Amino acid sequence: MKQGVETGADVVIIDTAGRLHNKVNLMNELSKIKRVMQKVIPEAPHEVLLVLDGSTGQNAFLQAKEFTRATEVSALAITKLDGTAKGGVVIGISDQFSIPVRYIGVGEKMTDLQLFDRHTFVNSLFKK
Repeated sequence: MKQGVETGADVVIIDTAGRLHNKVNLMNELSKIKRVMQKVIPEAPHEVLLVLDGSTGQNAFLQAKEFTRATEVSALAITKLDGTAKGGVVIGISDQFSIPVRYIGVGEKMTDLQLFDRHTFVNSLFKK
């Protein structure tokens, strides 16, 4: 964060990948990360994106519950929609936790991360 400010970066991404919702100490660190960021930029973070694996199904609900308990999630992204996963669970998560879906991932390349389009997404759920 500090280096991003010093170099004039427009965006700083802090990836907390690998945090499992059932690992209490790692989840508690999310609050600490926010406090450290706010020492550099008081209004940080500007966005907290919860990335959910589209193939986890109903387990994604539990993940969302624990992550929203640990930190203020502002948007969702659902990945791995390039396989057999349809990711329909994200609709319920978005509704239950009042968090908008921002992105979907349909592959492993940078260009495979797409802005979420609700009409296209819902239509894809009903395709064979």
